[in-house]
Amino acid sequence: MKSHRHTSDALRVFLGTVGVLVLFLAVLPAGSCCRAADADDGKLRIIVFGAHPDDCELKAAGTAALWAAQGHHVKFVSVTNGDIGHAAMSGGTLAQRRTAEVKEAAKVLGIETEVLDIHDGELMPTLENRKEFVRLIRQWKADIVMGHRPNDYHPDHRYVGVLMQDAAYMVTVRFFCPDVPHLTKNPIFLYLSDGFQKPNPFAPDVVVATDAVIQKKLDAIWRLESQIESLWATGDFERVVSVPQDPQGREERRKTVNERIAQRDKGVADKYRGKLTDLYGVEKAKEIRYAEAFELCEYGRRPSSEELKTLFPISAQK
Repeated sequence: MKSHRHTSDALRVFLGTVGVLVLFLAVLPAGSCCRAADADDGKLRIIVFGAHPDDCELKAAGTAALWAAQGHHVKFVSVTNGDIGHAAMSGGTLAQRRTAEVKEAAKVLGIETEVLDIHDGELMPTLENRKEFVRLIRQWKADIVMGHRPNDYHPDHRYVGVLMQDAAYMVTVRFFCPDVPHLTKNPIFLYLSDGFQKPNPFAPDVVVATDAVIQKKLDAIWRLESQIESLWATGDFERVVSVPQDPQGREERRKTVNERIAQRDKGVADKYRGKLTDLYGVEKAKEIRYAEAFELCEYGRRPSSEELKTLFPISAQK
């Protein structure tokens, strides 16, 4: 009987230890275990902030896919949940739908994604949100951070830019958000492209050819079906045209969406052909059809133009 009692006591201790371990793992942020393991693997760590669950995909999915193919670690963060970004639905149902959509897109691209619980249209450059940006950048141990410019058309876009800029120094300050270890090396901060001219136009420091992954980008964006039902297919957020379910109709809609998105990236390549020539050489630049462009933020670390070429997935395509 004594040996049985000892066995039972040992089993209870074992089960209790397992329970504590399970509870500990359950409360860790998603992906935190792999982040700790990956942080020192010699690969780049990139985090991209978009205002809504589609902005990162539209502006940086091609470059993200190229980085991921080289083994680098990329995370997209949708700063708002997109819960009013549809003509016929809103609220929690839409937010859950859009979160599921970007998760599917991330699988296609080979990256991670996260959607913050902030209402669409209500993002503000508060101290609380500044701390959220700082924590996310530190937790990811980012080498490169990207987001909108602060003079974009949408208030959520503008405030993503402001919050990213505000984080660009604070991520290195030891006693700001001391619950997350500060970064000893400031990341490089860059803006996503846009066409706005005032107070200053977008001026890219790096333009990445995305021809090799344009289909992957289009495949990822096709997963964002809530957006394909409105603006991307109709050009009008006030009108919904459901994605057809029959194979022929669905393929026709997909072709329409692909052409719209591809035309955007073709416009970037054409507009910044001179920069592509600087980065890829004359002959290669002539062949490039699709591209994504990024501008260095004045804050954060300031790399040389030669270092930028090595940080972005450019050399492998030359």
